[in-house]
Amino acid sequence: MGIADKFRSFWVFVLRVGHLSAPYFQSQEKWKARGLFAAIVALNLGSVYLAVLFNDWYGRFYDGLQAKSATVFWTEIGNFSYIAFSAIVVAVYRFYLTQLLEMNWRKWMTNYYMQRWLDGKAFYQMELARFTGRNGAAPDNPDQRISEDVNGFTAQTVGLSMGLLNASVTLASFVGILWGLSGAFTVNLAGDAYVIPGFMVWMAVLYCLVGSVLSHYIGRSQIALNFEQQRREADFRNHMMRVREYSESIALDRGQAVEQAHLSTRFTSVLANYLALLKAQKNLIWFTSFFGQAAVIFPMIVAAPRYFSGAIQLGDLMKINSAFGRVQDSLSWFVDNYSSLAAWRATVDRLTSFDDAISLAGAANPGLAQSGSDGLALVDLDIALPTGAVLLAGTTLKARAGDRILLSGPSGSGKSTLFRTLAGIWPFATGAVARPADSMFIPQRPYFPNGPLREALAYPEPATRYSDDAMQIALRDALLPALAAELDTADAWGQKLSGGEQQRLAIARVLLKQPAWVFADEATSALDDVAEKTIYQRLLAMVAKTGGGLVSIAHKPSVADFHNGNWRLEAQPDGAAARFKVVASSG
Repeated sequence: MGIADKFRSFWVFVLRVGHLSAPYFQSQEKWKARGLFAAIVALNLGSVYLAVLFNDWYGRFYDGLQAKSATVFWTEIGNFSYIAFSAIVVAVYRFYLTQLLEMNWRKWMTNYYMQRWLDGKAFYQMELARFTGRNGAAPDNPDQRISEDVNGFTAQTVGLSMGLLNASVTLASFVGILWGLSGAFTVNLAGDAYVIPGFMVWMAVLYCLVGSVLSHYIGRSQIALNFEQQRREADFRNHMMRVREYSESIALDRGQAVEQAHLSTRFTSVLANYLALLKAQKNLIWFTSFFGQAAVIFPMIVAAPRYFSGAIQLGDLMKINSAFGRVQDSLSWFVDNYSSLAAWRATVDRLTSFDDAISLAGAANPGLAQSGSDGLALVDLDIALPTGAVLLAGTTLKARAGDRILLSGPSGSGKSTLFRTLAGIWPFATGAVARPADSMFIPQRPYFPNGPLREALAYPEPATRYSDDAMQIALRDALLPALAAELDTADAWGQKLSGGEQQRLAIARVLLKQPAWVFADEATSALDDVAEKTIYQRLLAMVAKTGGGLVSIAHKPSVADFHNGNWRLEAQPDGAAARFKVVASSG
């Protein structure tokens, strides 16, 4: 990569950091954020000023020691106490305010990305893209991006930016001091004498320039390794979460040995990448440790001839050593922080890709807009698969209040895809869908949040909206009388309940909320015929009372008895406009 390409890459990275940082400092909390930032900057400038005072103190103190002056000694001890106390106060509040800014920034960014991830069903669009390969490689593990990467970004950005500011101000403050103390250095070449003013400054620049270049070439592999480490750690953690989520199924299948092998494989991958990262860090530490130790004696060696010749006093030598150390530390900021910069770069890349994916999901077709209607109407509806294959074309159907439609067809014909289109979440559809606003969808795998049963039953509405009596009646009507007394019991209901109990709890949620229209996707597949009949009778009584209708997807022939219409998906011959068409019938 040439210099121009490296500069372009650096500039792109700076723009990415700005893109991620700007929203917080332009948000409703901007004055609080800017105030904290300004206070931290002021404290960093104050710490540099105190460092200058310390450097001057070194000169006076050691000159007093060399002169064996007790008066100067005790005076400077007093001066030291004032400077040291001020430095302690600055250090404490610089730490506190820095952590406060990081915490507030993390809080805001976490809420910001959670809202963007959830709004407009971006979380669904991103998962759909990841599993279908649409829009390239969708980001993995959004939970880690929002939790760990946001935390890492705020902490690293504040820490590194304040460190760079401190280094820059320290350099500006001490380079003049070092220049004045250095004196001129004369070099004789081919009989000519060349005078180099500020020799120690140039030596510090040369020393740190060589160190920075070598650090980059020794440690640059850490950027990719840090990125990969975060991804593998997240994959390992995600698989453990899936083992916990599907613990019963794995136990019934006696799949623990297979899961152990899968987890071991992922953990081995984590350790393999970590070992590569560790080796890269070890090589960099070899160099930075040598670089740091050599910096301790380097200025003493360079300045020693002037001290032994009597050109400078011991205090001047100590001031030179202190000032050189400050200049060298400032110029070595890149060397000292290379590992942190590599980790920060990986965090920025991961968070940027997540930010881009959310924006892309928001810009994608979120599904057909749903217009209000007393019944259900599909007009000139086209549905495609992510591959581009057309599932249905030019489909026009209607269902009125009182209709009970069974959506049937062979497995894989797209019944659930049509179900998602009716719900307005399938992005690969065109045409028009009108359905009543007062409708509920029952998916094949209902979701129940962990916590009190009343919250799982009322989800996504607040549980306070419904009385205990109404909840208990809904549970009994859904054939879950044993749960009627457990409204305040907190548990992981998605894992605790059996498949049939989960389906009945989803039905109880519908019976509690009393929608006009119900769309059910295999909602009773785990129930026996007697329970299924009871559940459907109660659903039909509810929609008759609310003046609505029912649309069901089911494979069990017994379900047809509860419907007065049928939309059947029938396969079409090769070369047809779509793979299937819907044939509507009544009776």
